[in-house]
Amino acid sequence: MAHAVKELFPDTKLAIGPAIADGFYYDFDSSHAFTQEDLPKIEEKMKELIKANKPFVRKELPRDEAIKFFRERGEMYKVELINEITDGTVSLYEEDGFVDLCRGPHLESTGKVKAFKLLSVAGAYWRGDEKNRMLQRIYGVSFPTKDELKKHLDFLEEVKKRDHRRLGKELDLFSMNDDIGAGLVLWHPRGATIRRAIENFWLEEHFKAGYQILYTPHMAKLDLWKKTGHLDFYRENMYSPMEIEGLEYEIKPMNCPFHVSIYKSRLRSYRDLPLRFAELGTVYRYERSGVLHGLLRVRGFTQDDAHIFCREDQIEDEVLKVLEFTLFILQTFGFSDYDIYLSTRPEKYVGADDAWKKATDALEKALAHKGLQFEIDPGEGVFYGPKIDIKVRDSLGRQWQCSTIQVDFNIPERLNITYRGSDSKDSGPIMIHRALMGSLERFFGVLIEHYAGAFPLWLAPVQISLLTISERHVEYCRKVFEALIREGIRVDIDEENEKIGYKIRKATVLKTPYMCIIGDKEMESSAVNLRKRNGENIGEMTVEKLIAFLKDEISNRR
Repeated sequence: MAHAVKELFPDTKLAIGPAIADGFYYDFDSSHAFTQEDLPKIEEKMKELIKANKPFVRKELPRDEAIKFFRERGEMYKVELINEITDGTVSLYEEDGFVDLCRGPHLESTGKVKAFKLLSVAGAYWRGDEKNRMLQRIYGVSFPTKDELKKHLDFLEEVKKRDHRRLGKELDLFSMNDDIGAGLVLWHPRGATIRRAIENFWLEEHFKAGYQILYTPHMAKLDLWKKTGHLDFYRENMYSPMEIEGLEYEIKPMNCPFHVSIYKSRLRSYRDLPLRFAELGTVYRYERSGVLHGLLRVRGFTQDDAHIFCREDQIEDEVLKVLEFTLFILQTFGFSDYDIYLSTRPEKYVGADDAWKKATDALEKALAHKGLQFEIDPGEGVFYGPKIDIKVRDSLGRQWQCSTIQVDFNIPERLNITYRGSDSKDSGPIMIHRALMGSLERFFGVLIEHYAGAFPLWLAPVQISLLTISERHVEYCRKVFEALIREGIRVDIDEENEKIGYKIRKATVLKTPYMCIIGDKEMESSAVNLRKRNGENIGEMTVEKLIAFLKDEISNRR
């Protein structure tokens, strides 16, 4: 691809072009502004290079010679990369006069490349730093066969159809507005209804699991974040402090210090532990505008947060309970396929090595006890402790980071929290941080894409639409409406003077799970005619039977 771009646009400078999980890309510095219309031209040139079947030839040059080689050709990005290579020699690859810096290995020749497609054009800062020059990135994919390429392109089309940003607008669920600020979500009534259903379920299950619900402020004195270590280790994700009456305050990036403060509000005994505090707490974290992405990457979000204070001998048991709770929550939302990772100590961390080992061992034992397969993710723990990450796979098999369980010896020590032991001496509790869904915003975005906006009945913003065939059916329809409302069922009426086919299409586009057609026959028999959003006709039933039918499905969260 880089060769083809240079052929078509000779003044282009080459940056980097790696293989990635979903294909490849190359970053270019060019006076030509690439558009989607350029991609077929580049593809045609690539096909010419493939047809020529020229061999890839590996060359090794001393580092200084390689720098000179690329400097003479004006490829300053390559010069910068080579300057960072510590080896005495670097490898280059050549085919048909085109030379690039590459570690390799390569195919034998250009003719070995089979099915490929260039997908999109995007902007990208050199080295990912917004202080650097903005480059142009072209994304593509390549497969050994045309069938595999077609299958992947069909998959990408399905992904496009499920994009939560598009569906969020079409289904009137949420929006973002530049007047409000980038990365800040506005929940519309339909989206807020789904959120309330999620929150109600979350609260109900947390009460059953022995959690106590908290509410905490949205900011605190800056000194608090110094004590916890967040200012040292998390500063780049925090906003600038604000001054209030001569004191500096910080909008909160985390809920944990507040939960600790509530713990410290009175003396705790070993008999009080484990103590489980939970909160749907809204936090604010700085994300660069270039990485913001709908609901999946935002600046203000609500965590389904909890902190468990326990004795050291209770860690494994509590982690096991959290694991079981997490899997129950995820399965209720339709996620039965997931991957589990145990993230270990990062390069920058706080606390004693012995404490880290105990925490990591406890997490590993809980996973083994539950019989769960997991992978070690070395160095990906948080600065204060190791963690378990659970990444769900949606209906398309895509992986999403949601749930996390973290063991923390650090913050309890830094904030000096204790409990009175059975020996009447003070000891420091262990703190387990956990989020089952992660953030409500991100989880909601994942749910939209998982279900393609067609939510199960218990989550749907409108669970059933009543559709009148003509104006004379409106009065009876309203009686049905009132009966459903009294039973807590989310219902709306379409009384417009339109054909019934139009009303059915409208409710189907909004992905309403059920529709009731109400005409002369239904009015005369005090019944309704029920159909599903997929077009399946369930048939006529009484209003009482309809209510029982819907409530059964809602209560079973199907």
